[in-house]
Amino acid sequence: MDDMVTIRLGVFLTILALMMSLEALFPARKLINSPQSASMATRWLGNFGLLVISSVIARLILPIGLAGFALYASAQQWGLLHYLSLPLWLYIGVSVLLLDMLIYWQHRLFHRIPVLWRLHKVHHADRHVDSSTALRFHPIEIIASLGIKAVAIVLFGLPAEAVILFEILLNGFAIFNHANIRLPANIEKLARLVLVTQVLHRIHHSQLMIESNSNFGFSIIWWDKLFGTYTAQASKPDNQIDIGLTQYPNAKQNAWLGGLLWMPFSNKK
Repeated sequence: MDDMVTIRLGVFLTILALMMSLEALFPARKLINSPQSASMATRWLGNFGLLVISSVIARLILPIGLAGFALYASAQQWGLLHYLSLPLWLYIGVSVLLLDMLIYWQHRLFHRIPVLWRLHKVHHADRHVDSSTALRFHPIEIIASLGIKAVAIVLFGLPAEAVILFEILLNGFAIFNHANIRLPANIEKLARLVLVTQVLHRIHHSQLMIESNSNFGFSIIWWDKLFGTYTAQASKPDNQIDIGLTQYPNAKQNAWLGGLLWMPFSNKK
């Protein structure tokens, strides 16, 4: 299990370093430069700060981690999939797909239910989307997501191998599709047939709610197409989409760590 944690961390850091390097060399959008804009250093301090706090709290709440919890649940023979005689590869594949669909619906619920949106708006208030935005989630939202995945492990009997694989894929794809880059047009056209590309995910971060309430997937785009939430083209070109939330125009005030932690409890909806 320790080896899996090391592998997961290694993949996470590798993809993050790669995407941040590409952003520095080939940025798709320039950082907004105004008196109300936050510097890159301020944004990174806030976004990475949330990651550290969330990771510590998650470890305190579930010391054995989701994979360890899945091992325990499997030993108890909990979950529907234990009643099916599936080969291991299919068992893992079905479990990963179930988790990915679960995160798609979780994301939709966090947009739909007001109390959950108060948590999730911390992510959407970022006025400049880049790979660090993939880390910008309020600790309470991370705890809620941890609980949802734990319930899924118990209900479906998801194996530890699938949980680890899914967490690696989820983290990697989240960093990938938040990255401030743009794939070459011919590659992007093919990639979006399966994956949530950067262009598709920036539509999700649009200030227009009709666009923000689409493209909920974090990895594959199939769920959005299957459940009718796919938007292929924004109302503006990719480099002109207004990113963020209109009720938080002062990015400088809402990029520092203390402001991000307090944001769900402010009067703004």
